[in-house]
This record gives sequence, structure tokens and C-alpha cells, in this order.
Amino acid sequence: MRLIILGGPGAGKGTQAQWLCNHLQIPLISIGDLLREAIATQTTLGQMAQLYVEKGELVPDQTMIQFVRQRLLQSDVSQGWLIDGYPRTAFQAEELNFLLDDLGQKLNWAIYLQVSEKILMNRCLQRSRADDDPEIVRRRVELFYERTIPILEYYEYRQRLLTIDGEQQITQVQQQILQQFQEFRI
Repeated sequence: MRLIILGGPGAGKGTQAQWLCNHLQIPLISIGDLLREAIATQTTLGQMAQLYVEKGELVPDQTMIQFVRQRLLQSDVSQGWLIDGYPRTAFQAEELNFLLDDLGQKLNWAIYLQVSEKILMNRCLQRSRADDDPEIVRRRVELFYERTIPILEYYEYRQRLLTIDGEQQITQVQQQILQQFQEFRI
């Protein structure tokens, strides 16, 4: 099973991604973790990414797809994976599709945890993280909606989108994911 998980900050992506990986016995590919590790170990890609991360800028698409390519070539992901944190734009979604074609793989589903802007804001502000200042959270949520709608359209057009009500309790979200998998005979 090859999956990506989409949702705004506070949608529950991390929680559901971890559960899904355990349930399906597939590795979790956290793009944020990949970036942090590459920067810490000063790999060639890590050095390239660091220049942007230090300025608070997005790492260029071509560099990001190289991170993903390197990870998808490792043996532990040959039977499946779940990517959290990529793609973040429709262009990246298309690049991922090209990469998967090149690797002879196919994305099974993009799982979108749909949560209203108000609930995303509330969840983020309740987390009490250092970067969860109300203005910063509001901007992150706005950016998420600006970038994500085209990604959703991209996957919906390709009949690869599962939309899940992310406002439910954690176990209810998990049940809905499993129901969708059964409905589509996954």
C-alpha cells in the first residue's frame, strides 16, 4: 500500500499516519524528519536544503523530489509506505506521480483529513507549541488552504482521493479510513 496523508496543521495527520503505518505494517516517511536528519548529518541534499530552511523559505521542488527519490529507493519501502509532509503543492503532486512512474510504483490513495479552519486554529492553539502563536497559526492555515485545494483537485481527478472527516474522535477517524478502504476493496 502506497499512501500520502494530507491535512492542515492540527488535522491529526501525525496521529493517523502513525496508526495507519502500524495497522498496515508499512514504513512512515516523514518529510520533516528526512530534512532534519539530512541537515544534521550534512549530506549534499541536506546542505542544499539548509540554505533555505535557515532563511525560513521553502526548499525548492527539485531538491524535495530528490529527497523523496532517495527515500523511495531504500529497500524497507519496497512493499509500501505512507508519506507525511509531501506533496505540498499540485506541482509536487505531479512530480511525485512522475517519480513513482519512473520507479514502477503507483500511489494507492491520498488521504485527506478534512477539518474546518476554526477547529484547526483551536487545535493548534491548544497544543501550546512555541511556534503556535495565533498569527503564525492563522498564516499556516491560510497557506494550507491556498496550496491544498489544487492538490485535492489533482488527486480527485485521478480518482485517488479519500476524504475523511477529521473532526471526529481519533478512533472514529480510524474507523472511517478502514471503511473507505473496504469500500474501495483495498
